[in-house]
Amino acid sequence: MLKLLDTLKLVMNTMFLNKFYDIHDGNISIAAEQASMFAKEIAHDFNPLHDVDAKRFCIPGDLLFSLALNKYGLSQNMNFTFSGMVGHGILLNFPDTDEDKIDINDNQGKTYLQIERSGAKSLDSALIEGFTRDYVAFSGQNFPCVLVPLLARENVMFNINRPLVIYESMTLSFQHLNFSVASIEMLEPKIDVNGKRATAFLHFQIKSGDNVVGYGFKKLAISVPSNYEAEPMQAFVEEYLVRKNSYLGNLSIANKL
Repeated sequence: MLKLLDTLKLVMNTMFLNKFYDIHDGNISIAAEQASMFAKEIAHDFNPLHDVDAKRFCIPGDLLFSLALNKYGLSQNMNFTFSGMVGHGILLNFPDTDEDKIDINDNQGKTYLQIERSGAKSLDSALIEGFTRDYVAFSGQNFPCVLVPLLARENVMFNINRPLVIYESMTLSFQHLNFSVASIEMLEPKIDVNGKRATAFLHFQIKSGDNVVGYGFKKLAISVPSNYEAEPMQAFVEEYLVRKNSYLGNLSIANKL
């Protein structure tokens, strides 16, 4: 039987994730620099929580999701629950298992990601990579074009000096897995507000060509301590976009050199 280290190398080296993690004693370690690069360059997600020098830095949930799909394949029904914020260099164990429920723990036994799966399973590496890239690109674009209108509609607002938007969970449900290419298409998002806490549900459908083959939604927890103010939010969005466009512009120039 292959050792866990060998298994991880065989599975994970087939995809584009190599530079975003390291393996230490059979466990996965993600440095702040790797996580921040993934957020910005793959997801185009410039959430300040993923900046290397952020006081409350955390690994993007989309990177953990990508590693999980890479390790375990794509199942017909999947639910991912993020139960803890992963910091720099924490050792994570992605166990070798065929179980329907999987916990991703650190070496102290703390759980950060819970996976539930059922139904048919695909290990098609091209399908998994393509779907992962498309989902992560969709997920990373939720701010500002989706969340800001939702917040404005409900007249609530996060603290622009310390925005707290947490990825709580994501659910996938496929009619079948008999396809080779899948893409994400956004549906109508929803938001529930309860006092100073809001929960956003970002719904999407999954298509293979012109055919809808599944549905899913991403769930976000948002701290909303005040009423919506258009001018401060617009200034925050503009600063966010300037930072994003500057980073991606410099990246494009660097790639051409």
